[in-house]
Amino acid sequence: MSEAPAAQRGARLTRGARRAQLLLAARDVFAAQGYHAAAMDDIAERAGVSKPVLYQHFPGKLELYRALLTTYADELVASVERAIATTTDNQKRVEAAVGAYFDFVASEGQAYRLVFESDLRSQPEAAAVVDNALSRCIDAIADAVTADAGLDKPRAKLLAVGLVGLSQVAARYWLDSDEGVPRDEAVALMSNLAWRGLSSLPLVGEERRAAAPDAAQNGQAG
Repeated sequence: MSEAPAAQRGARLTRGARRAQLLLAARDVFAAQGYHAAAMDDIAERAGVSKPVLYQHFPGKLELYRALLTTYADELVASVERAIATTTDNQKRVEAAVGAYFDFVASEGQAYRLVFESDLRSQPEAAAVVDNALSRCIDAIADAVTADAGLDKPRAKLLAVGLVGLSQVAARYWLDSDEGVPRDEAVALMSNLAWRGLSSLPLVGEERRAAAPDAAQNGQAG
């Protein structure tokens, strides 16, 4: 979602375009003020529409926030899934997955604050949206680890949780710090850290291939 233009009050837009415009305005207001301090009046003013128009699309502030949260949570999941699907090289997969988190936190509008730092996280429905998104990211990575390293689901999932946690925390620290580490260098540092651990897990079949010459030599020796 790109930055919301300053819309003219009463401008004719399709329903989908109007909804997108309202979500962008809501993103800006919620990111700046937090959920509890934001008012529907502020969002309508930011979008350049009347409050009745806003209520035509969203019956209340909670429904608007949930729609916005779901939109960005889904974007994060899609980014991680694309990162995993871009290559079959596991080292590149790790780098792409870490990069997806860095790109998400650096995206315009501070959408990541809505997902990771919301003052509404104690609200069960909002928390469920975020938890579901993180679970989907973890599952996408765990499925790749399970397939390639031959680990069972619990162990693959534990590794995936570690990679997601590393990526999320490091990306948020990087964005908020004043250290000035370039994005590509930061991603390389974190992905190399993760890869040094994951690379110790052989691909499925590697152990069998490595064992085959030994077995053949033993057979010849016998």
